[in-house]
Amino acid sequence: MKTLFSADSLRILVPAFSLAALLAAVFYLQPRTMSYMGLNLMFNLAVPIALATIAQMLIIAVNDLDLSIGAFVSFAACVTATFLESDPLIGLIILAAAVGVYALMGVVIYLRNLPAIVVTLGMSFVWSGLAVLLLPSPGGSAPEWIRAIMTSRPPFVPMAIIASVLIAIVAHLIVMRSSFGVVMRGVGGNSRSVERAGWSVVKVRAMTYALAGTFAVIAGIVLVGLTTAADANIALRYTLLSIAGVILGGGEFVGGRVSPIGAVIGALTLTLAASFLSFLQISPDWQIGVQGAILIIVLAIRLLLNRRERREKRA
Repeated sequence: MKTLFSADSLRILVPAFSLAALLAAVFYLQPRTMSYMGLNLMFNLAVPIALATIAQMLIIAVNDLDLSIGAFVSFAACVTATFLESDPLIGLIILAAAVGVYALMGVVIYLRNLPAIVVTLGMSFVWSGLAVLLLPSPGGSAPEWIRAIMTSRPPFVPMAIIASVLIAIVAHLIVMRSSFGVVMRGVGGNSRSVERAGWSVVKVRAMTYALAGTFAVIAGIVLVGLTTAADANIALRYTLLSIAGVILGGGEFVGGRVSPIGAVIGALTLTLAASFLSFLQISPDWQIGVQGAILIIVLAIRLLLNRRERREKRA
């Protein structure tokens, strides 16, 4: 008996069903959210989280884990609110250099055979320290152009949803449809085979980390466009949210098995979960725990479906 859905389809369908179920629950609790303004308020902060989740997904695709992503996004936000506003050229140079450091980090981890968790954890303190040097206290201002983009009101659908769809499409084309994406996932699956095929694993990892850094930089810029200011701790929680978003969206820690569309859906689900828990009047102290419970439930459903698929294949 053939399965109705493939494993790749389930990577998207399970998180999509979770998002739909959560959205239905929110509409039931607060019917007024079923409007342009309501959707915009609920998903407004999903865009930088989705970008950070894609950045984390790229790192996970090569079997690493980035514990510095939140601190790096905070650093990018501080640069955006200071130099990118007052002196755009210097700001762009700083952000480009930061992306270069990210690429170098990926190379060093591979060549020295270092644990990515340890290296990125150490770098998180570096990025946090630089962010504090730039903005010792909350402040700065958003560049007018990014503020105009993020506060624009397209017809029919809020900007946050349009931006999330565009992020999913771009990430899908890069990771799943381009030759670079195939090689990158190959490095995560079997780096020796990729090397025997004539590809440079060092180069691929450097490009992967640089691409992840680019998405994280954009996340910081977009975040400032939404909040109009920044501080050194503005995105620290993005580290755990990005990991949860990737896993919730069907990604796995090994084997280069990731889903860009699923990762964005996972980010949207986590963002919506915060609104849902607020409507239930659950204390913010408990909200992180409840979000973790939602993640565990979705993972349990995915595990059951995967086991069923394997049994049917053996049959």
